[in-house]
Amino acid sequence: MFKLNFLKKENDLNKILRQQRRERNAINILFISLWDKHSEAIVSKLKEEYSDQEYGQPLYIVDSFHMPHSFVIYNTTKLPHLVRLSNKGIQSEDYLSMIERSLKIT
Repeated sequence: MFKLNFLKKENDLNKILRQQRRERNAINILFISLWDKHSEAIVSKLKEEYSDQEYGQPLYIVDSFHMPHSFVIYNTTKLPHLVRLSNKGIQSEDYLSMIERSLKIT
């Protein structure tokens, strides 16, 4: 289960990343572009599945239009791109089927 959070400012993402480094809690960041048909499909599936969730693991959705500079943080060159941060380290995934499986929307 995921709680969707659409970020609009790069400052918000920076705050979340600083907090994650301090607390070592698990978070997920999905980098998308709303001009990409695969990204659009994933976002619509996520909204269908998780839009009414009040709790769950946070999933932060970052759009290339609103936050272009944030894509440099994890060397995002292919979209969609899922980054999972946990106390075990960073996991990065850019294969569409693996992203869908990780987010449980297949």
